[in-house]
Amino acid sequence: MIRTGLVGFGLAGRVFHAPLLASVDGYELVSVVERSTDEAAKRYPGVKTVRSLEEMLADASLQLIVIATPNETHFAMACKALEARKNVVIDKPMAVRSAEIAELDSLAKAAGLLAVPFHNRRWDSDFLTLRKLIEESSLGRLVHLESRMDRWNPGAPRKPWKNEPEQGGFLADLATHLVDQALVLFGKPLGVSAEVDRERDGEGANDSFTVRLRYAGHRVTLGANMLSSIPGFRYSLRGTKGSFRKHGVDPQEAALGKITRIDAPSWGHEPVSEWGIKHIDLDGGIDTETVESIPGDYRQFYIQLREALHGRSELPVKSVDAWRVARVLEWARQSTEERREIACDWSGEVE
Repeated sequence: MIRTGLVGFGLAGRVFHAPLLASVDGYELVSVVERSTDEAAKRYPGVKTVRSLEEMLADASLQLIVIATPNETHFAMACKALEARKNVVIDKPMAVRSAEIAELDSLAKAAGLLAVPFHNRRWDSDFLTLRKLIEESSLGRLVHLESRMDRWNPGAPRKPWKNEPEQGGFLADLATHLVDQALVLFGKPLGVSAEVDRERDGEGANDSFTVRLRYAGHRVTLGANMLSSIPGFRYSLRGTKGSFRKHGVDPQEAALGKITRIDAPSWGHEPVSEWGIKHIDLDGGIDTETVESIPGDYRQFYIQLREALHGRSELPVKSVDAWRVARVLEWARQSTEERREIACDWSGEVE
């Protein structure tokens, strides 16, 4: 059993990490850091509540520390865990700055430990379906992908820290997922241009972004905002032989918020009403086809991590993946400030 400590029991810890750890064989959730509540112990009898990371790290039996705290704290907490000779999983973003991710990677490798970013949306139903569609090449040569995760939340964030600019704003939140998905699909872009804004009333962190990635033969547009009261599409993919459009969002997050472990055999299945539609040119006419969604499964992250911890497979996500995402987001901020495309210089990449 991989004895595990979870730091933080807010949205990330309560909705994602704890239920997934409870659902994957080979992990034992031993303790949870909560500063003033005991919610984890109520949900998971037998789990110990501790009040600080230092108290958790004093337990020599722990092998894995999962960090699910506000963004700006990730780097310092991960450093402490690695210095205590613990493997770490770090909720996205792994760190707010690419230089910090490079330092974490260096610390982990020097100690013979693992520092793993939690990019769970690689196992979204819609993303798995999109990836398969691209691999099948039925749309011909791809020319443009637009990937969006718009929201309607005109008021203040439920978590006040999310409105603090030093936490990275919406760009460090949803853009981390969208950029990571684009890099999984297409690799490193040649150029980045962006508009990163604050659209809601009042001062605070950015809450809207459009990031464009330029590749040799196609472009990718990534976007999200907090002021979309009319639901839009999730993906719009265009090629020389047709298009694909997908609405709705992966159902796992909403379902995880209501349970403590996954038992349903139909986990991650999308309703037929939310399957994407493919439009293909056949002899001058357009053929319309519903594309069945592949079930999503966030458990795969912890299954693959378990195998990697036992030396039986590669990591599900690597530090270099988080570093590349962070560089793209840094170029997006630079592009916004300078109002121009930034050529991607990938020198200094984490090995």
